[in-house]
Amino acid sequence: MPCGRDRARPSSTVAHKASSDMCFDLIICGGKVVDGTGAAAFAADIAVTGDRIAAVGDLAAAEAVRVIDAAGCVVAPGFIDAHAHSDAYLLLEPDAPSKLTQGITTEVNGQCGGSAVPRLGQARLASDWDSQTYPQLAVTSRRGLSNSETSGPTWTTVACYRELFNAVRPAVNTVQFIGHNTLRAGVMGYEPRAASADEVRAMCRRLEQALDEGGWGLSTGLLYQPGKYAAGAEVLALTKTAAARGAMYATHMRSEGDRLLESVEEVLGLVRATGIRAQISHLKTSGPANWRKIDRLLEIVAQSRREGAQVHSDRYPYLAAGTDLDIVLPEWAAAGGREAIMANLADPVARARVEAELDAGGRDWTAVMIGGGWSDETRAFSGCTVAEASMSLGLTPGQAVCRFIKTDMTRTGAFFFGMCEDNLRRIYEQSWVMPGSDASLRAPWGPLGQDHPHPRAYGTMPRFLRMMTGRIAGIEKICGLVEAVRRMTSLPAAAFGIRDRGELRVGAFADIVVFAESELEDTSTYAAPHNFCKGVRQVLVNGTLSLDNNKFTGERNGMFLER
Repeated sequence: MPCGRDRARPSSTVAHKASSDMCFDLIICGGKVVDGTGAAAFAADIAVTGDRIAAVGDLAAAEAVRVIDAAGCVVAPGFIDAHAHSDAYLLLEPDAPSKLTQGITTEVNGQCGGSAVPRLGQARLASDWDSQTYPQLAVTSRRGLSNSETSGPTWTTVACYRELFNAVRPAVNTVQFIGHNTLRAGVMGYEPRAASADEVRAMCRRLEQALDEGGWGLSTGLLYQPGKYAAGAEVLALTKTAAARGAMYATHMRSEGDRLLESVEEVLGLVRATGIRAQISHLKTSGPANWRKIDRLLEIVAQSRREGAQVHSDRYPYLAAGTDLDIVLPEWAAAGGREAIMANLADPVARARVEAELDAGGRDWTAVMIGGGWSDETRAFSGCTVAEASMSLGLTPGQAVCRFIKTDMTRTGAFFFGMCEDNLRRIYEQSWVMPGSDASLRAPWGPLGQDHPHPRAYGTMPRFLRMMTGRIAGIEKICGLVEAVRRMTSLPAAAFGIRDRGELRVGAFADIVVFAESELEDTSTYAAPHNFCKGVRQVLVNGTLSLDNNKFTGERNGMFLER
């Protein structure tokens, strides 16, 4: 059908005017194009053939199998979620509902040291992933996969995971990092000790294999078990291994609070020593006592960048962090991971000690909210603070925390309110900071609709765009639409080295989002998280229309991206 309509023709920024004998698979016409590069918006049509953008310009005379009228809407590159945790869930809910409805077309997964691959030795999935039932896809040959009953995860190596990914064909692309905690657990379990030289070499060999099979880089979660026990030399050896293969380094630093500045210096030291490109995950100043460190934090990173370091960062547009509740446990009680925690909570003497230490620790339990729970008892308190839950149960906060963690077998989620609105703004003012959800995909239905996620799982991209452009009441504008879109598209593409994405230009992959800026709104909240955002009309991933007029088409064409 033709793409004819009456409107002003595009300016000289348009690539060309189409001839009447041109025919494409799809044309998006009549929209305001924000191409992701930082260039001014312009009026143009976008044509797609196969999985690529075939033309940008005046296509009024061209023909297409499908025409999308984008009048009154913004047409932009698909958004790149620079920090995600959907590794396993892409196989479970491949329509990726909470991501598509935000306009996300590519996720950077395997973050914070905890990737879904490689699952070797004693390495296990994160507790929320491990609690699910996955499609059983048995590898019958190197050429194909056969379907059978559902069960636990069947993949081990990156190569095996890729086969599963390609068989399921999720709706979004993935960039897969390799988690240090996963590597470490696979080699030496969850022992709370330094690695031997042989163990470090074994981790490096497994990292090399994972990168050769399609891993994008190394991620660390140095606040978590068992990575927190890694000496600097261990992390340096792995970073050198990644750098030697042209891979990248992403890190949840050792501290985002009391030792924030020292942790940043550790990251930048690795960059200087290896030349590796680095991504500082969810940059923040956690806890009121550390808010004053923002100036020094930003100056340290800016100075490193001026000296030539390729360092970027991501951040979600919320003031509460989200992780497992067991992060609050005393170091001695958590050392050794899940089995050690459960053993300590089953021992009356050890449990009493844990409870007492939590109660005497000075934490503000009104600033810790219960998130997802895996038991009916815990779920009843989802969205309540620990202070509220403990009062309702007639327990001390320490007793309530231990009760939830034990009942849920360490799988209780929690939100920690400890960040500052002014500092969030300061961070987003930096040209090298991009949005990242720090969330796995979710759906309001099925197995992923049973928990209580952080609202960032559903609302990161629209909230970021609204915050940046001054469309949230009480928050002053930081930049315009063009710069906000650049941060969501070409900036992460350049920072991570993702080729032919993040820009609307001829030859780029057809990852495209159409949204009504005036209608864009995040509706997910801490109390009621399972709510899709509003305003995103269409999403194409590799030329396939997966979201059309706010409806999932069931058509999926996501790719496992390679460096």
